[in-house]
This record gives sequence, structure tokens and C-alpha cells, in this order.
Amino acid sequence: MKILLIGGTGTISMAITRLLAEKGEDVYLLNRGSRSSELPAGVKLINCDISDEKRTAEALGDMTFDCIGEFIGFVPEQVERDVRLFAGRTKQYIYISSASAYQKPLSDYRITESTPLANPHWQYSRDKIACEEYLMRQYRENGFPVTIVRPSHTYDERSVPLGVHGDNGSWQVLKRIRDGKPVIIHGDGTSLWTITHNSDFAKGYVGLIGNIHAIGQAFHITSDESVTWNQIYSIIADALGVELNARHIPSDFLNAIGPYDFEGTLIGDKANTVVFDNSKLKRAVPDFTATVRADQGIRRTVEYVLAHEDCQRADPGFDEWCDRVIAAYDKLTNELKER
Repeated sequence: MKILLIGGTGTISMAITRLLAEKGEDVYLLNRGSRSSELPAGVKLINCDISDEKRTAEALGDMTFDCIGEFIGFVPEQVERDVRLFAGRTKQYIYISSASAYQKPLSDYRITESTPLANPHWQYSRDKIACEEYLMRQYRENGFPVTIVRPSHTYDERSVPLGVHGDNGSWQVLKRIRDGKPVIIHGDGTSLWTITHNSDFAKGYVGLIGNIHAIGQAFHITSDESVTWNQIYSIIADALGVELNARHIPSDFLNAIGPYDFEGTLIGDKANTVVFDNSKLKRAVPDFTATVRADQGIRRTVEYVLAHEDCQRADPGFDEWCDRVIAAYDKLTNELKER
């Protein structure tokens, strides 16, 4: 099959690019050339910024595709552009939405594709919902061949999955754990969370390409495994060979004190217990199984980050913020104990 991926080098999409290349598919990437040196042999690059609609149309010429995958569409204006560019040019258009679009707070922790979409806490999620609604309307009214895919917390070897971190990613938290410093875990750490390795996600996604049962449908692609945040952080500490020094602090408190905005990422996402029912995906892709266990994937990621300095982005501002928040919280706790 001839497949165009818009992006194709991110956490989710790079694994898909690699799997498609491994299967011998005819793969094109449309992006600005980032991480092009890491692409598998045979993958063709269309070096173009899709936000320049005229230039993109010129670069594509009269090319048609069996499937187009959109990984960098975040607001309705971007998917409206895609419909203009790709209507009549593809047999299938797969849009990456987000499982954070599901109802918050959840009325049932078990999530299916029929769980309502509503997230009052995160504009990112509301924009994804609006994109979905537009694309499904195009399917119903004009036959645009859309498939919606909703990832949850999908990770690769470059970033350890965490609940609370700064703008530079996971390294500063890993360093705190390794150094024996206290680390913040939101809530009491017992809520269930689902992390999915990008190699597992890719298997589900590729199984939907060219799948007649996927047109006009929405699917989430996640692991079937659920773990607590306490387990996640304990696995990280164990991989680093140290004891975990955890401080549990309420999510709404972390959001209220600033300067980090945790309303979307915690209150509208990670603070909620989520367990995904993948039955719909498995009916469409019967051989889909997520095989990377949480502890295995986290250990591999920690090892990779420790071995690659480019993944070790220091974040002294976040480090100092953690020290202040933990000290203040501990002080308040001790003062109230004494009364």
C-alpha cells in the first residue's frame, strides 16, 4: 500500500513508520525534515510544512494514496485544511485524536469508544473533540473516509512516563529519584493508569490501515494493563537501583499554587483512574495484543535515557519548585500534627 504520514517522526508516529517500512509498504512522510536521519531505508520524505497549504498541494502534485495518517492536527482549522488537500486523494484518512477527550470526571472508569467526549479541564482535549466532530460530519455528509484513533499515555525510549514533571520532560525527576531527593506523586498514587509502548500502539494502528471495518469509526489503542502511579514511580526507582522517596500531594493543590498549569494534564487526565476496553479494536484487528509490560518498558526507557545525554535535559527551575513545594507541604503537615 502507498501510505502518507503527516509528521511520521514523533513518539507515536516513528514506531508506525518503522513498522510499515518493516512490512515493505510504500511509505511517504510529509514534514520539515526533523529526525530524518533516523528513518528506515526506503521511506520517502516530502520536505514541506503542511501549514503552507499552497506549497503542500504543489509538492503532492497528482499523487494519491491508500491511506493518509495525520499526527499533527490539533485544532479544527488544521483538519479543515486536510480535507481540502486530501479529499479525493486517499481511500482512508486516519486522524490521531486523544483519549483525554473522554468524559472528565468519568461516570465509569472502564472506557469504551462510546464513553462520552467531554473535558471541561483541558482546551487541548476540547480542540481534539472539535476536530473529531468536524471530520465525522465530513464522513456523513461527503463520504470523507475518516478513521479516528485515540491514544492514551503512549511513550518511547526517550521519555519515562511520569505524572508530574517540568517543561523539559522526565530527566529532572529521574535525577531527583537517583539522588535520593523526594519526588512528587499526585494524589495518593493509587489511581490506575494505562501506559502504552509506542511499538504496541503501532501494531494496532497499522492493523487499521486499509481495514474496511475502520472507515467512519473511532478506536482507542492502548495496553490492557493498568498500574498505579505508585507502581510506576517504584519501577523507575528500582531501575535506577535506589529506594523511592515519595511525597503525595493533591492534584488540585499542585494546580492551584502554580506556576505550572496542571488542570489539564492532571485534573483533566492523569489524576483520573482509567481502564480501557480494547474489544472494538480487537474485533477489527484480531491479532492485536500489547506485549510490552509496564515494568519492562519503563526499565528499557530508563536505561536508554541514562545512556543518551541528549535525553538528559536539565530543568533547574522545576527542581527548585519541587524543593519549595515539598518543604512547604511537609512544614504544614508537621504543624498540623503538633496541634
